[in-house]
Amino acid sequence: MTQSTTTTATEHDSGFPPTGQVSLHFNTITMEYRPQQAGTSQKIRPFEATTEERIMSKKTKLHLCIDRIIPIEQKIVAATLAIDEYHGNQPRMPRALAGASMHPAKMALLTGKKWRVGRELGVYFMDGSATQKAKVRQFAEMWIPYANISFNFSASQNRAEIRVSFEADDGSWSAIGTDSLHTAYFRKSEPTMNFGWLRDSTGDEEWRRVVVHEFGHALGAIHEHQNPKSGVKWNLQAVYDYFSGPPNNWSKADIDHNIIQKYSLDQLNASKFDAKSIMLYSFPPELLQGGVGTANNTRLSTGDKRFIRRMYPKVA
Repeated sequence: MTQSTTTTATEHDSGFPPTGQVSLHFNTITMEYRPQQAGTSQKIRPFEATTEERIMSKKTKLHLCIDRIIPIEQKIVAATLAIDEYHGNQPRMPRALAGASMHPAKMALLTGKKWRVGRELGVYFMDGSATQKAKVRQFAEMWIPYANISFNFSASQNRAEIRVSFEADDGSWSAIGTDSLHTAYFRKSEPTMNFGWLRDSTGDEEWRRVVVHEFGHALGAIHEHQNPKSGVKWNLQAVYDYFSGPPNNWSKADIDHNIIQKYSLDQLNASKFDAKSIMLYSFPPELLQGGVGTANNTRLSTGDKRFIRRMYPKVA
């Protein structure tokens, strides 16, 4: 599990090869995608389907959330708010740069997004049925036994740090940690979290998978497959084919940002890669090199629990 914070954690519960602890910053990676040119053809053996045809023929709906990343030009404000919230969010200079000056925008990228330990986070529902609201309360609380933090589901819209909608769009997403304090970006009249496909009729397993995942983001965690120590190697053509179609219908830029890109090694501290983390989505084997997919994680892993305890330790 990986979190946008400056606190170190090393535990993991992983089926992947062990890796060391990390301290990283977000790095923009440019991926070049070259579709087959018009007028060219690809020879295949008779009756052999292409990769895209094999994927699409057995494709199931894989709903993934979209990271809500504050634009670079607004990150200085977000960083100031994060440090005001929790002093430990201040960036730690890489040893090689100790004593050197750094541009404010770079400092902003190195700033954590952790809430103050012991914090009560207000939650406000902007819409949704009684059932939808009850399900969110039920599954969001799964973090609470392991973290010195609490949720107040009676907060007013103006005072809530987390504003939940089911109707903002058809995706699911959340602000990352203290980014929700940046009200010029996440305006008070708008949600900081959305559950676009969760309905009264949705099964509890899907409710748990999505709600616990999104509230993990709200506590400051990022996607586990973007952990630079994950070892995940994508079948790029298959990934582009898969996520450009329904239900996600993402552009190449969306796919690069939400799937392909990884965080680099000088912004965030992270635990070792956790193949059982709630922050890791289930990817079918066709999307990964080697043909081995990731599990459908619907509960907090042992590594998740250990990690969040370190991020928000309970007072003895």
